[in-house]
Amino acid sequence: MDTNKHEWDFEKLVGVIRQVHEEMAAQAGKAVNLSLTMRNWLIGGYIAEYELSGADRAAYGENLLKELSRELRRHEISNSGRRQLYNYLAFYRTYPQIARTVPAQTRHLLPQTIDSEKVRTASAQLGISPEKLLGSLSYSHFEQLSAFEDDLKRSFYEIECVQGNWSVRELKRQIGSLYYERSGLSKDKRKLAELAQKGTEAAEPKLAIRYPYIFEFLGLKSREVMSESHLEVQLLDKLQDYSAPMK
Repeated sequence: MDTNKHEWDFEKLVGVIRQVHEEMAAQAGKAVNLSLTMRNWLIGGYIAEYELSGADRAAYGENLLKELSRELRRHEISNSGRRQLYNYLAFYRTYPQIARTVPAQTRHLLPQTIDSEKVRTASAQLGISPEKLLGSLSYSHFEQLSAFEDDLKRSFYEIECVQGNWSVRELKRQIGSLYYERSGLSKDKRKLAELAQKGTEAAEPKLAIRYPYIFEFLGLKSREVMSESHLEVQLLDKLQDYSAPMK
């Protein structure tokens, strides 16, 4: 909304404030989702590195994730259940090209044993850049996509997700409807794509940070989110803490 072309009135004031609130909330939601996605990918990388070269890894064997989860929870690390750790490991192994997107100021956090050749190969084969994927998809999307062993099938849903701006629920619905399989059998793929995209549920960045998964990541307690207004205050406080300069 251009505030310079027309004279101000009360209605315009309300409209401008609403616009800036919605756009900044959307940007905040994307920032939190990106941080959570990167955190989970890095956790998966550390686990992979430990499995490869941990000095005492043999002592844990198949109980590694169970014991690791127990210890991380003792230290109040959010979203660190055994199944979640397994998913982080799968995420890291499925998307090694995400290493390219790690900002310079946090590259020291990268696992030391990351295979740069595998990163280049994965990036070259991918139809969508890792930067685009991270900017368009939440970790919950990646969790669904990492479950596919078929690279072509995963790439198909990545493209459809990004182009259609699918919510996680929509992605699950399309997978459940066997959209990929139906596309392979369909003689009119364009028509099928139009039908598949019709009436789909789009992702809303502003609302993405309201999932319980994000609450735990930000350290919010259930009693803090009893009302929407109180939730927004708590989220803004947390985001302000993250953006404050380090002393």
